Amino acid sequence: MGDSNYSQQLLDHQETLPTTKAACASQNYKKLSIIPFIFLIYFEVSGGAYGAEAAVGAAGPLCSILGFLIFPFLWSIPEALITAELATTFPGNGGYVIWAHQAFGPFWGLLIGSWKFVSGVINLASCSVLCIEYIKLVLPLFSCGASRYFAVVSLALVLSFLNYTGLVLVGYTAILLGIFSLLPFILLALISIPNIDPSRWISLNEDRVKTDWSLFFNTHFWNLNFWDNASSLAGEVDRPQKTFPKALFSAGLLTCLAYLVPLLAATGAMPLKQENWVNGYFADVAQIIAGKWLMIFLEIGAVLSSIGFYEAQLTSCAYQLLGMDDLGVLPQCFSVRSKWFNTPWLGILVSTLITVAVSLQRKLPMMERPFRVPLELPGLTMMCLIPSGFLVYIMSLANGTVLLVSSVVSALTILWYFMTNHFCKSNMWTHFNNVGPKLMDQDLE
Repeated sequence: MGDSNYSQQLLDHQETLPTTKAACASQNYKKLSIIPFIFLIYFEVSGGAYGAEAAVGAAGPLCSILGFLIFPFLWSIPEALITAELATTFPGNGGYVIWAHQAFGPFWGLLIGSWKFVSGVINLASCSVLCIEYIKLVLPLFSCGASRYFAVVSLALVLSFLNYTGLVLVGYTAILLGIFSLLPFILLALISIPNIDPSRWISLNEDRVKTDWSLFFNTHFWNLNFWDNASSLAGEVDRPQKTFPKALFSAGLLTCLAYLVPLLAATGAMPLKQENWVNGYFADVAQIIAGKWLMIFLEIGAVLSSIGFYEAQLTSCAYQLLGMDDLGVLPQCFSVRSKWFNTPWLGILVSTLITVAVSLQRKLPMMERPFRVPLELPGLTMMCLIPSGFLVYIMSLANGTVLLVSSVVSALTILWYFMTNHFCKSNMWTHFNNVGPKLMDQDLE
């Protein structure tokens, strides 16, 4: 068959994969438009300059500012370009799982899906705990003991219920959270203008302060990563072929400005005391420059940012599980959607329960692609080489706990793959979706 015909067949297949009545009715629900999608991507990646302070403490103002100027070109833009191309080529829920499944087969699709899902729920767990860390500054009752555990669990359940009520509502909530979490930094920048001394921007480390390159690169990597998470929602986005490139570009611009503007304002207006530049120091800067009211406003913004991150990350996890069900690597029950809100309630429930527990191109060269990275193979290779090098470097910094968790997840995923393929499916112990025909070599000729 022809290339474009198969491409269209694959797109049609992605639209017809869900088999339950709730899933089939999804076309009657409003899909995610570009503005809410931009803010969901923004929260997946950033959520504001909260947490960027450690870069200044690790290497000084100049390196930090240059890092947030240069690192997006070395890491974020290549990742976003690849995400835009593959998400528009395979506009189905699951994103990166679909890419690995099509390129390397179901085993690798399942493996990368497991890695990403575990990474996602760990992020969710840390996010709910971080919210309580900020709330306890105002309400010390939640500092320790049973009240703290109750607060963490209650917050996770409330935020997960919001996610259950619909992706469109989550998207518009992300817009409001984004505006109100960015507003304190905008005020900080405006109030700082009379005190800014540009010469402070070119300061390196203070005397006797050793550069911590490990912390420096980890901070930039963490704050500018996860652009591919947006791909797990491709099946829920209105006109993904047009929306994805525009949304990724807009979210990238917003993310870079959200880091650079506060950093330029704070480092330019304050004498350098590098030992103070740890997570949360922006609140201290706000109090010094404008008063306690802005410090409180900024801490409220940090809570709102954490909530936005939680909603975006939970959405990605839930729809990733839905996409893995569509590919037939998870039981068919994961494709069941809510009759009221059209959301994958089981994926949301599983992600939430695990979160609470933790708290407490080359394969398909001729396929039609609505958006292509504007580079030939040598350029693509060079573009991916630097991010790959960063990945290897970041992996080399992992401690024993990270290596242990990664090894356990990999082993359990391999066990699940062989159990489902050699026992569950053959003995009909549970139902799995049937995956459409895999693209064969002759289809590319």
